Amino acid sequence: MSGIIGAIIVGLIAGFLAGKIMRGGGFGLVLNLLLGLVGGAVGGWMFNLLGISMSSEWIGQIITGVVGAVVVLWIASLFKK
Repeated sequence: MSGIIGAIIVGLIAGFLAGKIMRGGGFGLVLNLLLGLVGGAVGGWMFNLLGISMSSEWIGQIITGVVGAVVVLWIASLFKK
């Protein structure tokens, strides 16, 4: 997937999956989806920093987004309490 629409779709999927992974640590569907969008960028930055190269195919983008979204949700949950 390429372009803005593809990135938004991948981010939304990543946010949804991260919300399922972080049971009890989520913020509801809408906020999880929005955090998934941010998580996609965070995941890409983290993987780049660590020298990990994911495939540019959509599945690699989703994995990167899910990892980033889980990190963003975890950090956000620290401030929730």
